[in-house]
Amino acid sequence: MALKINPDECTVCGACEAECPNNAIRMANDTYVINPDKCTECEGKFDSPQCVSVCPADCITQA
Repeated sequence: MALKINPDECTVCGACEAECPNNAIRMANDTYVINPDKCTECEGKFDSPQCVSVCPADCITQA
């Protein structure tokens, strides 16, 4: 399952993009989005999704 960024809550800080080991996060339409085909929720690499752990706006949720 992939994660999703709520664009209404995203502060566009870029912390999530820098932490994603799968390069699944990119800028689109003035906010960040997560590519569901690339997002693994960091399974097999980390105990929890890295983008969620660094997001100051707490705007990343299950898709």
